[in-house]
Amino acid sequence: MTEPQSALLLRRQLAELNKNPVEGFSAGLIDDNDLYRWEVLIIGPPDTLYEGGVFKAHLTFPKDYPLRPPKMKFITEIWHPNVDKSGDVCISILHEPGEDKYGYEKPEERWLPIHTVETIMISVISMLADPNGDSPANVDAAKEWREDRNGEFKRKLHLTFQGLLLGNGTALFHSTLLLPVWSSPNTRRAQGGRAVRGGLMAVTVADRETEKAPLRAGHGRG
Repeated sequence: MTEPQSALLLRRQLAELNKNPVEGFSAGLIDDNDLYRWEVLIIGPPDTLYEGGVFKAHLTFPKDYPLRPPKMKFITEIWHPNVDKSGDVCISILHEPGEDKYGYEKPEERWLPIHTVETIMISVISMLADPNGDSPANVDAAKEWREDRNGEFKRKLHLTFQGLLLGNGTALFHSTLLLPVWSSPNTRRAQGGRAVRGGLMAVTVADRETEKAPLRAGHGRG
């Protein structure tokens, strides 16, 4: 049976990300037999309140991708103005084209068929670094972001950080992933803040359902 065009496109994007990882996140399939359900792991951007956190999320693609965007849901807990309390991500790039039901977006800010998993993840990482408090999915988080960013907001955010174990290992989704590390500040400045291809580190992350453990920090390359 011939694969649908959407499946072929997703297969190509997966192969490209495996061949040329982008710093700050890793991506793969939840089930090797289902190209429409992906798992991603994001390292909190450096020099932000999310630095030190590792966050797992799922991307679910429609059969008519890339005409319509995927849905994104964080599996690990995260405290963020643009992520609702069930983990669903509310960001312009994932909103379908057409009428602006939110009343604040420009057409070019919403989904376009040229977007890829890489551009989605870069936008999500940017969202972590610079939340949009004007159109929140989590009103409580947005209020604390505006009024007590380095106090109550930071405290609640850090309570959601999952157990993190760094070291050498094999890339196994749901347990250990080879995750592109963030480059040094000097490298980021040299790249003009753009995402760059970089080294890998192995990380193990707990899900929402697992018992929370203190964050254990470290560095390594796979």
